[in-house]
Amino acid sequence: MQHNGRMSAPLIPDAPAGAPALAVPARQRALILTGLSLGGFAIGTSEFASMGLMPNIVAELGVSEPQVGHLISAYAMGVVVGAPLLAILGGRLSRKALLLALMAFYAAGNLATALGPDYMSLMLFRFIAGLPHGAYFGVAALTAVAITPPEARGRAVSLSMLGLTLAILLGTPLATWMGQLASWRWTYAMVSVVSLVTVLLLALYLPANGKAPRTRVMDELRAFNRLPVWQGLLIGAIGFAGMFSVFSYLAPTMVEVTGVAPAWIPVGVAGFGLGGLIGNMVGGWLFDRLRFRAVPVVLCWALVMLLLFPLAAQAPWSLLLATVCIGAMGALGPILQSHLMDVAGGAQTLAAASHHAAFNAANALGPLLGGMAISAGFGWTSTGPVGAIPAVAGLGLYWWAARTRARRLRAEACCPAA
Repeated sequence: MQHNGRMSAPLIPDAPAGAPALAVPARQRALILTGLSLGGFAIGTSEFASMGLMPNIVAELGVSEPQVGHLISAYAMGVVVGAPLLAILGGRLSRKALLLALMAFYAAGNLATALGPDYMSLMLFRFIAGLPHGAYFGVAALTAVAITPPEARGRAVSLSMLGLTLAILLGTPLATWMGQLASWRWTYAMVSVVSLVTVLLLALYLPANGKAPRTRVMDELRAFNRLPVWQGLLIGAIGFAGMFSVFSYLAPTMVEVTGVAPAWIPVGVAGFGLGGLIGNMVGGWLFDRLRFRAVPVVLCWALVMLLLFPLAAQAPWSLLLATVCIGAMGALGPILQSHLMDVAGGAQTLAAASHHAAFNAANALGPLLGGMAISAGFGWTSTGPVGAIPAVAGLGLYWWAARTRARRLRAEACCPAA
């Protein structure tokens, strides 16, 4: 396929069929997917724990809620920086070696967080802990696809990300409860232990020959720097921000608006986790049927739920239902991850890792927008309508990407490359 005088790598077809690229027995495949999901569980628990632990960190360190929000943003920036950087630096390693190195690094970063003596050291350690996040999920998704029949790759990607959604459902509420019972520091120590268990599982069961294609750095960057890739990343970075706008300030919203006791905060966090779990599985199912057209389905759902959030926050039962519905925005994750593997050509690892950098850009953008609205006096529930704005922007980006793709397909049909 010819573009701008260069021969680009062929796109993965929309409906592949055949045997998996890396044949392993069914039981071994299940153990590998379990290991990949466990790593995702550790990462998800660490990423979202600060949101549920916000009151505990504030009390121990003597800082404000917005300052704890900066710890969340520091982690997110670590992901944004580390995802493409570590994907490029690790491009010559086998996928197994890279996954083991990334999870060992993650264990060290979270242990440092648990031992951090003051606020400024925690800022640094949260940034460091975020560095391997995106690269891990990117390589994990590619590994899951490699051991799974191609016609089920959307489901394989969602399974590789299952631990992330289980972390919101179980890990983050457990972390919040642990922080209320003992200390928030034990949460990050626990994450470090789970990360090392992941290293052990993958070391035992993932075949050593699961290698990424050998590519030169400049060739991969050239394949990555294509409009369809950037469009997919922008949809994730902007369209997903609304969920984080609401989730980041859920704890004070429950106490100040809904009027429940702090002991109920883990239940609200679990609602997001349940929604994320449902969304993750539905997202893989939608992609296997609609491909890229699944994106506006999720964004329209998100738009409606975010606009309804101020009403839902007035009562405990409706707030819990709203957290489930907004958490279901997580369906966008496996959809965009699978789409990027379609359009990335020779930059599979870099694009898959950058997908998580994009979602953590949303993790930084959402709390920023929500915090601006709260500081301006619009109230805790303003995070919902404010979060609806990037969802609308995401729909606009999808429309642009869909038109671009349609024009490209028409051009290829009229003038096929030699």
